[in-house]
Amino acid sequence: MAASLFFLSLVVPLVLLLLPLSRSTTVVTHLPGFHGRLPFHLETGYVNVDEETGTELFYYFVESERSPDTDPVVLWLTGGPGCSSLIFYEVGPMKFVLAPYNGSLPQMAYNPYSWSKVASIILLDSPVGTGFSYARDLEGYRDVGDLSFAMHVVTFLSKWFIDHPHYESNPFFVGGSSYAGMMTPIIAQHISQEIEHGKQPRINLKASNSSGLKQLIVMSKKETNSSIL
Repeated sequence: MAASLFFLSLVVPLVLLLLPLSRSTTVVTHLPGFHGRLPFHLETGYVNVDEETGTELFYYFVESERSPDTDPVVLWLTGGPGCSSLIFYEVGPMKFVLAPYNGSLPQMAYNPYSWSKVASIILLDSPVGTGFSYARDLEGYRDVGDLSFAMHVVTFLSKWFIDHPHYESNPFFVGGSSYAGMMTPIIAQHISQEIEHGKQPRINLKASNSSGLKQLIVMSKKETNSSIL
C-alpha cells in the first residue's frame, strides 16, 4: 500500500503537468523532470471515436529512432482493463529515476531499451475512461465492454492513419500485455475484415499478440485465415 501511494505521489503531479501540454500541442519536446530536449519525436493528441457520445481517445506516438519511414508501427495496449499506456514503463522510451520522494517533481531518464529503437509506437489510453481518454456524454461510459473497446480502437486506427498517411505502408503490429492481450486478436480480426472489404486506409497489418495465450497471430496477405504460431 505504501509503495502504491509513493508511486502515485510521483505520477500524479507529472500527469497534471502533462495534461495541458497534450491539449495545446501535438508535438512534445520537453517534459517536466527530464533535463533538456527529448531525444526522440513525441506526439500526443486525441482522436474522436464516437461522435454521438463525444468519446475521445488519448494517445502518445513515439516515432522510431532508427528508420521511421520503413520501420514497423506498433500499437501497444496495457492491461486492466483501464490501465493507462504511459510512456514511462513497459516498452516506452522513458523511465523514472528511483529515489526517495523529497517533495519535488519526479525525475525521469531515457530508457535505452525502448522499442522505439526499432519501431514507431502508438501508446493508447483505452477503453474510454482510461488515462486522459474521456467522453463528453455520460452515456459514453455506460456500455464499456470488450466489443466497444475493440471497435473504438479500430476506429481510432482508421482515423489516425488517415491523419498520418506516410505510415500506411509500414508493417503494422497490434500488441498488448495482460488483459489487453485478450483484446488484440479481436482488434486484428476487425482490421483484417476491413482490409478484405477494401476499406481505406488499408492498414498494412502483419501480426497481433495474445499475451493471455502466449501466441502470435500472423496475418497472411494471400490467405484470409490467420496462422497461429
